[in-house]
Order: sequence, then C-alpha cells, then structure tokens
Amino acid sequence: MLYRAFLRVVDLFPLPSLRVQRILALIAIVTQGGIAVTGAVVRVTGSGLGCPTWPQCFPGSFTPVGVSEVPVLHQAVEFGNRLLTFVVVLAAAAVVIAVTRARRRREVLFFAWLMPLGTVVQAVIGGFTVLTGLLWWTVAVHLVVSMAMVWLATLLYAKVGERDAASESTPTVPAALRALVGLSGVALTGVLIAGTMVTGAGPHAGDKSIEEPVPRLGIEIVTLVHAHSQFLVGYLALLVGLGFALYAVHAPNSVKRRLHVLIVLVLAQSLIGLVQYFTGVPAVLVAFHVAGAGACTAATAALWAACRTRGPVETARVTSNEVEGQPTSPSDGRLPLH
Repeated sequence: MLYRAFLRVVDLFPLPSLRVQRILALIAIVTQGGIAVTGAVVRVTGSGLGCPTWPQCFPGSFTPVGVSEVPVLHQAVEFGNRLLTFVVVLAAAAVVIAVTRARRRREVLFFAWLMPLGTVVQAVIGGFTVLTGLLWWTVAVHLVVSMAMVWLATLLYAKVGERDAASESTPTVPAALRALVGLSGVALTGVLIAGTMVTGAGPHAGDKSIEEPVPRLGIEIVTLVHAHSQFLVGYLALLVGLGFALYAVHAPNSVKRRLHVLIVLVLAQSLIGLVQYFTGVPAVLVAFHVAGAGACTAATAALWAACRTRGPVETARVTSNEVEGQPTSPSDGRLPLH
C-alpha cells in the first residue's frame, strides 16, 4: 500500500534518461566524499565544537548565535558543514526517485536506498561525535563510514549503467583475480583505519580549547605513521601484482584502465602523506589527503565492480503499465537513452 502510494508520487516526475540517472549517481559519490572533506576542514580549523550541541547548534537554536565563548569563524565552519548534510540528503533522494521512476531492478533500488539511509546514520554518528567532545575514535568511525558510503555510491553508479534484463552478472576476469581485488579492498580498509588512528594522535584535534582539551589517542604518532605506511605498501603491492595478472590473462581494457587510474591515485596519495609527515602535517594537506582517500576508495570500488558485469543498458522505454511496477517485456531495459 505505502509502496504503491510512493510509486504514484514518483510517477509525477519526468522519466529520467540513463544519462540523468548516472549523473545523479555520480553526484551521490561526490557529495558522500565531499562532506568527508568538509569535515576535515572543520577539524583542522578547530571548529569541531563551533556548534557545541546536536541536533541544535546552540541550546534553543538550530543556527549559530552570538556568544563570545565560540569564535564566529568556528560557528560558521561547523554550521556550514551541517548544512551540507542537506545537500547530501537531496542528492540521495534524487537518485532514489530517478531509479524508482525508471523501474530499475531491485539491486539498483537497494543500493539507491542505501544513500539516504547511510546519510541518516552518518548524521547520528556526527551528533554523537559532537556530544562526546570529539573523542578521537568517534571521529575515526565517522570517516570510515564516509568512505564506506563512497564505496557503495560507486557501486550504485556502476550498477545503474548495467541492463536490468540480464538474469545474472557474468565475470570479466577469473574468480581468483576478483578475489585479489577484494583483498586489496581489505588492505585499503586497513590503510583507512590506521590513518584515522594517526589523526587521533596527531595535532589536529578539531577544537583548540585550553580549558577542556580534546582527548587524544595515547600512542606515539611515529609508530602509527609506520603502521599506516605499511598497510599502504601492502595495498599498493597487491595492486601491482594484480596488474601483472590482468595483463597475463588479457583482461578487458576497461578493467585495466581502472587499475591504471587507481595506481596513479594511490601514488599521488602516498606523495601527499610523505609531504605531510616531513612538513609537520599542515592543515591544507589534511583536506587533500581526505579527498585522496575518497578518490582511492571510489577507484577501488569501480575496479571491483568492473570484475563482473550484466552488460550495458539497452535502448528501451517505460510505458504506462509500469506504474504498477511491471516491465513491458522480460527483455526490456526500461530506459530511454536520449
């Protein structure tokens, strides 16, 4: 009943072309990764408690108020980051409406609905982070979940471009190589977690209060940096080995291109990390490093998605009988491509 009512509302929107759906999915990737970058800006500017309560900014007000205890800049930066959450929600809602209106397969709908649901979870985690005074591990969880959302948004983008009529996906590389891509994803997770621990012990706590300093991770930062770098070396080694294997089995060019892009991104991210370490972690590079983490996550997810495919979407149209959720024919891709 509720779903039919939702379909009636969705069907008031114009039928989105495949291009529109892919653009909206791409925007979902950018917004999910972008809000992690703005979160890093909040941290390095010491604006983490610019709005000291949640969901309100100050007790009794959802917007910043003039108080001498909290600098205006910190209020503006933190409140601006909170406002961006609405942009992320709108992008997530737009992609849900688009793929529902186009009557895409359940797999696409599932990944689309993960966007708004994940954003709500992220908002709750962000609130918990503020209410606990920016405890380092809450900040770490916040970033790791953001990267998970980038991964899921990238898979959504890949699945939107596949046709719905195929009964199942087919492998483009041997199963062992797909497993190796999965292992590289595990290594990337290790890199990200170790990186958040470096942040937890590093100089950018998110708030510069002398009276109530933010609790930090009590592990020597050099030790954490070495752990972080070792995970990165393992991650890069897996990707290089994967590259040789892909060429040995004559993998499709699309898969190899994605690997090339990923390796370039990882090398660039490594360079940023090295410069950070030897220059005392300047604030501006922290934002670039978080952006690089999102880019590497998206590229790894794209490589994973390329290891299996259902084939590209074919030209087809949605007809009126699909208002009830039924495709015109079993082979109908249900998407206008113009």
